Amino acid sequence: MSVPTATPSPVTARITVVLVPLRRGDRNGNNPNHYRATIVENTIERIYADAMDALASATDVDGVNELSIQYLGRKGRVTHFLRNISSLPAEERPLAGKRANEIKRSLENEFKKAEERLTSSTQTVTDRIDVSLPGRVPEKGSLHPITQITNRICNIFSQMGFDVVEGPEVETDYYNFEALNIPNNHPARDMQDTFYVSDSVVLRTHTSPTQPRVMEKRKPPVRIIAPGKVYRCDSDLTHTPMFHQVEGLLVDRHVSFSDLKGTLAAFVHQMFDEETTLRFRPSFFPFTEPSAEVDIRCVICRGKGCRVCSHTGWLEVLGSGMVHPAVFENVGYDTSQYTGFAFGMGVERIAMLKYGIDDIRRYFDNDYRFLSQF
Repeated sequence: MSVPTATPSPVTARITVVLVPLRRGDRNGNNPNHYRATIVENTIERIYADAMDALASATDVDGVNELSIQYLGRKGRVTHFLRNISSLPAEERPLAGKRANEIKRSLENEFKKAEERLTSSTQTVTDRIDVSLPGRVPEKGSLHPITQITNRICNIFSQMGFDVVEGPEVETDYYNFEALNIPNNHPARDMQDTFYVSDSVVLRTHTSPTQPRVMEKRKPPVRIIAPGKVYRCDSDLTHTPMFHQVEGLLVDRHVSFSDLKGTLAAFVHQMFDEETTLRFRPSFFPFTEPSAEVDIRCVICRGKGCRVCSHTGWLEVLGSGMVHPAVFENVGYDTSQYTGFAFGMGVERIAMLKYGIDDIRRYFDNDYRFLSQF
């Protein structure tokens, strides 16, 4: 078989071939699997033109990869052409093979360039900020409810002239107990209630140790509140091993129990509302005398009685009293000239009443659904 006798250029030669099988039962007895080469209208140049047209329409890297397989893969059009060059006349094979290899290398380069261009374009689009798009409003975080209540307590007392001070959480036995007139046989010193670091060092069980520390450094008058973490061996629905307290202390001449009542009444009304009433019940604390527990009318049932207040209509919120003379003597204050009052409250307790929470452990579960409400 021969190709057209016109002298073709390497670029336009019609050299794409198709193998057509002989009909079964050829009289000449040829093998049925023998193929003959037949020239068709498609050329290697048309293959190249088709590939370039398809490449111009490719919009992503995956599309380029598919075209590379379609034209240069094991079953691709260019590969198919190269495999059938042997069917051409001997004098036309070198020209056809040379041009086919040139086309193959050219397509390989074009596919590579297209892939790099599209990859770069994709990265550019991804990295670019479209200023015409509507802005994204970032989620605004908030303080933990315990922190919010602590800040609220501090703000209320700061408006009354109290200074905010802090003390160490790892405290000595002296400041945590002895300086506060707590004797050696007091139940609070038991290891079942207190975390001991050593025989003379504890994790503070209250923020009261701040009182003697400050009084040792300051002369009266003294007005302080001391917020912070405290630690006790206790854990249930209303107690956790670590919780927060705010301690208050006022020392001056002629300070009376009436001053204490007025101060705490003003605090309760600002923390809750003006309709919230409070009462003082006699109690005992080693570092105050006289001592009193302070209850407020239940903020849930307004004194009618409910499960939260055990149907009494009242809720305990803090402890208070007049500073014991022994505490003043330990810091060198003249008990004949100065008197004072002290009080302490659990922040979690105030927060539970403020927000109507019935399980203190919710504050420490780190549940976003719960915390996002505050």
